Amino acid sequence: MSLEVAPINKSSLSKQVADQLQEAILDGSLKADDRLPTEGELAERFHVSRPTIREALKRLAAKNLIRSRRGPTGGTFVNHLGAEELSDQMTTAATLFVSMNQISLTEVSSTRLELESLCCQQACVNRSEQDLDKLRAELNYQSNTNISPEEFCAADVRFHRAIADASGNRMLSFVMYSLIEALQPVANMIAYRFREREIILGQHRRLLGAIEDQDINLAKAIIKEQIEYLDLLHGEAQSSHQEAAKQSTFKQ
Repeated sequence: MSLEVAPINKSSLSKQVADQLQEAILDGSLKADDRLPTEGELAERFHVSRPTIREALKRLAAKNLIRSRRGPTGGTFVNHLGAEELSDQMTTAATLFVSMNQISLTEVSSTRLELESLCCQQACVNRSEQDLDKLRAELNYQSNTNISPEEFCAADVRFHRAIADASGNRMLSFVMYSLIEALQPVANMIAYRFREREIILGQHRRLLGAIEDQDINLAKAIIKEQIEYLDLLHGEAQSSHQEAAKQSTFKQ
């Protein structure tokens, strides 16, 4: 294991330590399952106190970069970084951007249309029978009229995520995870109050059929239809919210 450290200044010591350790993990100096030096050893290397090291390790643990294990063979170890863990971080960042109005819903829709069209194109070419089974299972679940709006939304997310997986492109699937997980649930929970599920189910049924038949143009057309439909509902939801706000102000 190779770990070189740079001098530490006095401001935000724990963050600087955490940043250096994170960089060592990302550049491969610290590899998955490597055991980190003890708190005392790290404090000596960085010339900081043990509480500072402890806080730095908490920062890394919060990012799921390290894990702790007790016992004679215990210690602090570098985690395996899978697509799901990294996607979770991207999802959190994307959600914050949207909630803070750093990204508009128009930008979300246009990005989703371009990326999901590409997913559909590649899914039509590369989908396996297992991929189709996943899509059928989510579609069957969505057809259950007894599930709640939240459950329907979750199934919708899983359906689109399965399309991304069916593309066979792991990088595209990884990027789509953050987009679908972070942005689609927020948009859907607004829209589900203003739409009938059967419309979305119909779109999903036709989309599954297009992917089964490997009809790229039809699959892309259905995705475009669905995203434009959601955009229309978002506009209705926004107008309804603004009208409710006006009525509330008037009553006061």
